[in-house]
Amino acid sequence: MRNLLAGAFALVLIAALCGYGFWTLQRPEGHYLSDLRIELALNQGVPGEHGNLLGIEPLLYPVDYQNLSRLHRKLSAYLQQARDQGLINPRTVVVLPEHIGTWLWARGEKRELYQVTQRREAWQWLELSNPLRYGLAMLAASGDDRRADAHLRMKASQMATDYQQLFGNLAREFGVTLVAGSIVLPAPYVEDGVLRAGSGPLFNSSLVFAGDGSVLGQPQRQQYPDSENRRYIHDGRDHPLQVVQTPAGRLGVLIGSDSWYPGNYQQLAGQSVQLIANPVFLSGRHSWQMPWRGNRHQEQTASLPLQRGQTSEQSAWQQLTQTGASGVTSMSVFMRGQFWELGSDGQGFASQAGTLWVGDASQGARLLNLWL
Repeated sequence: MRNLLAGAFALVLIAALCGYGFWTLQRPEGHYLSDLRIELALNQGVPGEHGNLLGIEPLLYPVDYQNLSRLHRKLSAYLQQARDQGLINPRTVVVLPEHIGTWLWARGEKRELYQVTQRREAWQWLELSNPLRYGLAMLAASGDDRRADAHLRMKASQMATDYQQLFGNLAREFGVTLVAGSIVLPAPYVEDGVLRAGSGPLFNSSLVFAGDGSVLGQPQRQQYPDSENRRYIHDGRDHPLQVVQTPAGRLGVLIGSDSWYPGNYQQLAGQSVQLIANPVFLSGRHSWQMPWRGNRHQEQTASLPLQRGQTSEQSAWQQLTQTGASGVTSMSVFMRGQFWELGSDGQGFASQAGTLWVGDASQGARLLNLWL
């Protein structure tokens, strides 16, 4: 009798495990109508032979990341509207916001992940739907927030492939140089023209794609991760800033708050930089007018001319970036939208010949154009 009960229990357990395994493989997709509208918030200068910096501040939500074709459709629609307005040519440098690639960790997951309202609930669905991958990623995780590390590490290979496919195709489709915001990957590198995820710590990195879809240079790692991400994202100061040649000029990328620090501009100036792209993600709804948070975890912040709380986020970003970029042309582009309870804020701006150009305020997706 005992053997019979043990056998029955084993069969039930096997059936339950098989059912769970089958459930984890199901990825049904729902219908979704995207808002493809975008407003031209800044159009400064006169069209000429030198090209332009074109910033895109997309309005994105978790469901936009359910599959690549959905995200491509939205970003392509924005670029097509810019083309229709005469803002795209072979010398155009398109700049996308920080972490636009990081959210690719949500690609191809269960419908419930996109429907919940809290990130912790989305993380629970991610873990339940990928038990083996999550478990292995936890074993390799590092940093002070191993759970956040594991969420990104478990999808890293897929994310790297998706990132290059999506943004490389967009660059080729529209014939532009494209600064693809940023993506968090473990020790990323480019080998034989292919972006790969390594096995080391996580870095917030950006790639630049040429008009034929190829990669320019190596991933540019963020030098000074901000306070919110420092528990699992490592600083990239062992990998100096780089400058790549584009049809519009020599281009450097400063990710997020890297645009605050004079030393970064000095590195780029030593490489004869002409253009600087600054992809930014500023978390929190209505945070643009709130007191500047600074970065108390970075020693270099103490040497800045501003102190935490002394001015607003808007004033701090504009003042520090414009001062650092003196003598070169720069554009800062902010992520917009809502990722579960995590809102975002910020309005892009540009600096040219010592003049700050700020776009009109709006709530939706925005285009920022600066003729060179």
